[in-house]
Amino acid sequence: MVHKTLQGLIAAAAMGALVSAQQPGNVTAEVHPELPTWKCTTDGGCVEQKTSIVLDWNYRWFHNEDASASCTTSTGVDPTLCPDQETCTQNCYVEGVDYAASGITTDGNALTLRQFVADAETGELKSVSPRAYLLDESGDYVSLQLLNQELSFDVDLSTLPCGENAALYLSEMDLTGGRSASSPGGAAYGGAYCDAQCPVQNWNNGTLNTDKVGSCCNEMDILEANSFAEAFTPHPCIDDSCDKGGCGFNSYAKGNKQYFGPGLTLDTSKPFTMVTQFITDDGTANGKLTTITRYYVQNGQKVASAVEGGDSITADACSSAEPYGKLQGMGEALGRGMVLALSIWNDAGGFMNWLDSGSNGPCTETEGDPALIQANAPDSQVVLSNIRWGDIDSTLESA
Repeated sequence: MVHKTLQGLIAAAAMGALVSAQQPGNVTAEVHPELPTWKCTTDGGCVEQKTSIVLDWNYRWFHNEDASASCTTSTGVDPTLCPDQETCTQNCYVEGVDYAASGITTDGNALTLRQFVADAETGELKSVSPRAYLLDESGDYVSLQLLNQELSFDVDLSTLPCGENAALYLSEMDLTGGRSASSPGGAAYGGAYCDAQCPVQNWNNGTLNTDKVGSCCNEMDILEANSFAEAFTPHPCIDDSCDKGGCGFNSYAKGNKQYFGPGLTLDTSKPFTMVTQFITDDGTANGKLTTITRYYVQNGQKVASAVEGGDSITADACSSAEPYGKLQGMGEALGRGMVLALSIWNDAGGFMNWLDSGSNGPCTETEGDPALIQANAPDSQVVLSNIRWGDIDSTLESA
């Protein structure tokens, strides 16, 4: 179902009411796959939210009015069609996408992200590596305010080999997706991505990025994993200065090499539930973030923690965040509200060694080569389902 906001944008464009950069095109309809989620309270239980998924802005076709030429090139934007914001406003349109062809499908409350899909014309396998966000009924991103709250979901990583990264994380993106007179699509077209790695993109918060500045913002990595290794990591920022490395928790790096993997304590050959809690010093949503705690449920039972005392990141142990607002800064972003991002990707430059090789996991330094993954694991995908957030201990039945 197309959101009413999006229908209005398309209708206005058709009537000439909007003459704007990256306005909605008319080649492919933008139809967001529905993905119901739940918001929970201790007293009221869990209430279903009418949410959906939208593919990132940067994955889309930008073209001139008659769709005969692209407004982007392999190195940026076309200097003739899009030399500046005003000219781009007059010339360029952003298209809807075929979600299945982009590696995204939904089934009830389950989202599947595929690394590879068959090309519609040639039938050959190609890497699509989708990134998407959670959208509300109005056409804006859902704002997750998780200070003194928890987030839970089910995940199936069983097909993901070394070198793959299934990611579910929070980013302090603009909730409108950078929507403006010159970019009316906004969140309904996946606009305004940012993270703590400060990516340099063609557009920055909906505006042509002529100065090539990085898109920096607070990032909380809830899940970065394949079937052999997993980490969760806060990345706080102060303005455009971010803790890019973060102070993450990886059970293998913590010394428990028999915890996470196929047939191990947390058996990744089977689905499991992941719960992340953001604990404050005073037990309220107005307090300071002191601890990020993680636990798992599998086969109806709570899984023992990987390390004694529980799997957690504390303010005292997060020294890398000191120059960037500390863990408290991450908590402030969680209190303001962050956007849920979901993706799958691999790493041609470093083969994802930082996640699953050496001291971080059992994979060899070369297993993560994307060419090897495509040849040996063409069905690489992650299934994320039953996404819930709300009061501490409210999103799951007792385990």
